[in-house]
Amino acid sequence: MQLEIRPDPTEVGRARRWTRSRLAVSGIAADEPLAETLILLVSELVTNAVVHTGCPAVLRLSLPEGAAEPSTVRLEVADASDRAPVPRCADGDATGGRGLALVDGLADRWGWSPEGAGKSIWCELDRCDRPRGDEASCLGGVPAYEGLAFETV
Repeated sequence: MQLEIRPDPTEVGRARRWTRSRLAVSGIAADEPLAETLILLVSELVTNAVVHTGCPAVLRLSLPEGAAEPSTVRLEVADASDRAPVPRCADGDATGGRGLALVDGLADRWGWSPEGAGKSIWCELDRCDRPRGDEASCLGGVPAYEGLAFETV
């Protein structure tokens, strides 16, 4: 399922509402940690696309069909910019520049790839019985970048 995103900051809120409604239909409760984390990741990736490209984007969600068993949720945001995410070090007083560092710290896996004339940034969350803070996630998440922030331009 996908949602077209206009290059307007108000689209971030619309993307969160759309995601919440899709989660509810798939049986993932709004107060489930996976849902809360996914909504934050949607905010970060859609904000990056809207703020740094100034072009329309597409938000895609792949949700499990049965919410009762371990599974993977995939989020993708495709935009028209072909520029790769660029690492940035945000100092302690900066109000931005931590978006993809948050994605790296919260997602079990993430990456980006060229898509058409632009790119797609994706992340995956494993839905399982273990708490998200465990050293080993369901499918073996990757460690966070320490102190790096990224910007999509």
